[in-house]
Amino acid sequence: MRRVFTLRINDRDVSGHEEQSILEVAQENDIFIPTLCHLDGLPDIGACRLCLVEVQGISKLLPACATMVREGMVVNTDTPRLQEYRKTILELLFTEGNHVCSVCVANGHCELQWLAVKLGVDHIRLPYLNPARGMDASHERYAYDFNRCILCTRCVRVCEEYEGAQTWGLKGRGIKSELITDLDQMWGDSPTCTSCGKCVQVCPTGALFLKGKSVTESVKHRDFLPYLATMRKARNGHE
Repeated sequence: MRRVFTLRINDRDVSGHEEQSILEVAQENDIFIPTLCHLDGLPDIGACRLCLVEVQGISKLLPACATMVREGMVVNTDTPRLQEYRKTILELLFTEGNHVCSVCVANGHCELQWLAVKLGVDHIRLPYLNPARGMDASHERYAYDFNRCILCTRCVRVCEEYEGAQTWGLKGRGIKSELITDLDQMWGDSPTCTSCGKCVQVCPTGALFLKGKSVTESVKHRDFLPYLATMRKARNGHE
């Protein structure tokens, strides 16, 4: 029997059980917390740091997706400190890559673009790095644009958790981190990729896309994730 806790989020009394995160409880109560790496059905890793919140009694900011609720917890999700922090994170994402929305297949369907509008990021205060990045179009059906990747690792997790292929991974550290397939080979040469397209569907930007799509045409379809999550839970319950 799971314990149920009562807590306060933004001066509202809410409840959640012991296995729920602050983000899950907030979403159940229509309390907005921005995020890019989180996606319902995928395990959380707290990579994007956009969902950081303030918890009374704790000086540091905590990731809402990876912090479990507890009895009497008092949470703030929309303070001036958090608003400024989130804007800076989005600015860093834009400056570290090459995001030109007007020529992107995901223009109008991009979560990074949507959050920038939602959080009021109408200009960038930081210098652009303009990295020299290319594109991998070696796969017969899909392509990977290194310029638009924000390292959310959704593709890594969905490939491992749901397809079981473990095709995607990361190499490098910090600003030099990069998404790779298998042992850093071309996507089209991957011996593990099943061409299922799950990675493309969960990508929040135009980094992974179906070939043949022009500007604004890359619409994501994630209806399969809740179904797969339900099936996995049912399978695990019978093991």
